Amino acid sequence: MSLAPRAVLVHRRTEYEELLARHGTHGQAAFFLSSRGRSIDEVARRHERTRQALREVAAAVPLTWRSSRVERADLDRFLFAPEDVVVVVGQDGLVANTAKYLSGQPVVGIDTDPGRNPGVLVRHRCTDAAALLRAATAAGGRAEELTMVEAVADDTQRLLALNEIYLGSPGHQTARYRLGSDGGQDPAEAQASSGVLVGTGTGATGWLRSLWLERNSSARLPAPCDRRLLWFVREAWPSPTTGTTKVAGELERGQSLQLTVESDRIVVFGDGMESDALELTWGQSVRLGIAETSLRLVT
Repeated sequence: MSLAPRAVLVHRRTEYEELLARHGTHGQAAFFLSSRGRSIDEVARRHERTRQALREVAAAVPLTWRSSRVERADLDRFLFAPEDVVVVVGQDGLVANTAKYLSGQPVVGIDTDPGRNPGVLVRHRCTDAAALLRAATAAGGRAEELTMVEAVADDTQRLLALNEIYLGSPGHQTARYRLGSDGGQDPAEAQASSGVLVGTGTGATGWLRSLWLERNSSARLPAPCDRRLLWFVREAWPSPTTGTTKVAGELERGQSLQLTVESDRIVVFGDGMESDALELTWGQSVRLGIAETSLRLVT
């Protein structure tokens, strides 16, 4: 007998909750903000909108389903199941934070603050939740398959990301490594830089785009569903022992970029989740390319 679907509501602490965690009470938080010329009223209103959205989405879960909730800080410890329907209630970035822990489960993005969020990934309103949950489990339900990027280390550690993966020194100081194509004929180049960024079409509206604009790159930015990645080296430093000839490129299906560490420690993290990073040291290698897993975003 198959299990009933489980709706997993993903959310994050609001600014108001973070203020209370730091200052203890509403009054102390209000005083802190007022001393800096700000009012707590708007922060409290956004908090209430988020709480109300969570209540409405929870009420929309069919009675025959199971349900669960997970906060952003606990995502790396939460066990998602194959029958889950993941409902991200919050901002676009929360979808990206969640995507790396999934393996093909459908994702519904609910915008808690329309007009304040771009709505690239959280495209729907709370009132649509019931219909979207049904569509997520229906045969032939509409979903976009958003391309993801993966990093696989030589010790089998693996990291997924929806927007981009960054490799560099902790603290964003100079990282030393050798960079080349995996299995390519050209020799790898020794480099010293502030890191390497490999991004997807979804990430092409964020960090990847800023590097693309900075370089005045002629490469065409990928669309979210394109099976194509762009990569850039940040601030490569030319010296007698380090080069700057391999500072940008494109990866298609079956292609990958390989980086071999030549310093004490390099971290690899995705979508800004630096707290959940791979750590590599002298001589270790990591391969970056298009992930087999994609994000199924219910439309």
